[in-house]
Amino acid sequence: MDLGLKDRVYVVTGATRGLGNAAARELVADGAKVVVTGRDERRAAEAAAELGPDAVGVAVDNADPDAPARLIAVARERFGGFDGVLISVGGPPAGFLADTTDDQWQAGFESVFLGAVRIARAAAAELAEGGVIGFVLSGSVYEPIPGLTISNGLRPGLAGFAKSIADELGPRGVRVVGLLPSRIDTDRARELDELSADPAATRAANESRIALRRYGTPEEFGRVAAFLLSPAASYLTGIMVPVDGGMRHGF
Repeated sequence: MDLGLKDRVYVVTGATRGLGNAAARELVADGAKVVVTGRDERRAAEAAAELGPDAVGVAVDNADPDAPARLIAVARERFGGFDGVLISVGGPPAGFLADTTDDQWQAGFESVFLGAVRIARAAAAELAEGGVIGFVLSGSVYEPIPGLTISNGLRPGLAGFAKSIADELGPRGVRVVGLLPSRIDTDRARELDELSADPAATRAANESRIALRRYGTPEEFGRVAAFLLSPAASYLTGIMVPVDGGMRHGF
């Protein structure tokens, strides 16, 4: 199926590795052009170089209030357009209630929540009919993940924000979608498993709760993201799509 991505232009934040990078790869593979971001200038440049001439890397922090305007400007200047954004952010530090400090909560709010709100707001002001705003969230939107207290507190709020702006932007033909990954085999997932006393046993226990009995691959996540951002998904908005191999058992 042709997703209609050829020559469309997207900004993908947090795309130097992990889920953001997987989404950027699939977008480029289907003919899109992407602006990929990360905090480190060298890694952003390397990620773009690996994707080829249809990608450009920009070093930004999502918490920077100037980041949204800068990213959209790069998309227009480099590729002549701006059709959508996938807002992917790194996970806040792991920890339980007693382990997390005010500074960690503030930093998480600035990066994960307020940074995403700013990018979405800037994108909404620039996108024409057919544009799309996507959020990479987490299965924790529906069920908290033990040991990720800060993330559990912030990501459900972003899901509510996404659904709210879907109603606001829908009359203009701009879509808003969310992706809810659970156990995707990324560096972040392995880092979380390794926080336990027995990482192999932790992974096996997690896999036993997944209908497909395995972690997903970044490529599997990336393909879902590319579809949701594409014109082929033109009648999907205001939705949260689990990419979890059946880990969530509710409707």
